[in-house]
Amino acid sequence: MIHGENIGIIIVAAGSGSRFGSELPKQFCMLGDKPVLIHAIERFQSFLPQAHIIVVVSADRLQFWNDLKQCYQVSGTAETIGGKTRWESVRNAISQLPVSTSRIMVHDGARPLVDAKVIERLLDASDNADGALPVLPMTDSLRMATASDESHAVDRSQFFAVQTPQVFRADKLRKAYTLPYSSIMTDDASVMEAAGFNNIRLCEGSETTLKITRPIDIHIARLHLTETV
Repeated sequence: MIHGENIGIIIVAAGSGSRFGSELPKQFCMLGDKPVLIHAIERFQSFLPQAHIIVVVSADRLQFWNDLKQCYQVSGTAETIGGKTRWESVRNAISQLPVSTSRIMVHDGARPLVDAKVIERLLDASDNADGALPVLPMTDSLRMATASDESHAVDRSQFFAVQTPQVFRADKLRKAYTLPYSSIMTDDASVMEAAGFNNIRLCEGSETTLKITRPIDIHIARLHLTETV
């Protein structure tokens, strides 16, 4: 077991989940006997019991989240309020982590089935790098659209689907988040690259670490859940 004394974990759960088509944001929807977000937190606490966990929630869901914490007896986490963008939410959370933090993991709250082996691979890969990302190879054929409404095939072996958690050197991630926001900053790796921190390693992700985006994803996650408990 990796205790994670100097590891900070930011779980971003401030999104509205409008594509999911539910009254509740997807991270708060039930997966089995508990909400999606609770699954993610409990797995991190199991794998990295001494890590510092910051949960980012929207201002209008803070009381709802506090009620959930009490209902499911969640302890050992702190909260911060999210911003208008994911970038702003992560920046807010970084400022809440202890100065002794050496590595920071950033995770989507809508990915409930965190995988211990993926965490181990990420920490190993980031030992001598700016950071590390879990990825999966593309299995479908890919085409690129052109400005003239045509398209052409691209080599799918050069592309990967990126998952979370993503892990980075804390000092470099803090520095990267002092940059002004840009629309190209769609995840934390792109923020790091904008700051010139390009030594970001790729490691094998997991099919079980799927992101809940559509209602069918809950059903798929439930199948994975029964296989991993």
